[in-house]
Amino acid sequence: MTRLNWQELAPDGAKALFGIHHYITSKTNLPEELVHLVFLRVSQINGCAHCIDKHSRDLRKTMSIEKIALLPVWDEVHHLFSEEERAALAWAEEVTNVSETHASDEAYAAASAHFAPKDLVDLTITIAAMNAFNRLGAPFRLPVEAKS
Repeated sequence: MTRLNWQELAPDGAKALFGIHHYITSKTNLPEELVHLVFLRVSQINGCAHCIDKHSRDLRKTMSIEKIALLPVWDEVHHLFSEEERAALAWAEEVTNVSETHASDEAYAAASAHFAPKDLVDLTITIAAMNAFNRLGAPFRLPVEAKS
């Protein structure tokens, strides 16, 4: 079943969300690869095929396929991920699953230990934005580029 094209039907809403994306990718101090890693992990948790496809492609430009493939189990393969990446991924999972985790004090303290205050806010905006995109991409079944 073909679903609605949310970007065409709500162009002002799309412009607002893409404005946040622009802020994240051009106005923060977060490394581009870290942003895409967080985008991918959040999309995996939320099951957004379009975003998983897109951000996997983005990461393949700079990251090994082995590291990308092992992202869902990043906490079991510490040697593949830097301390900053592990802190960002842990915070991404905590924030994405906020209805279950309630963004615990322990998780906040761990994230705060690795990111300056402004960077932690920007990281949290990054996570929130990807959750918003996923909540549009998955229900409206945005297409993937992947071919069989």
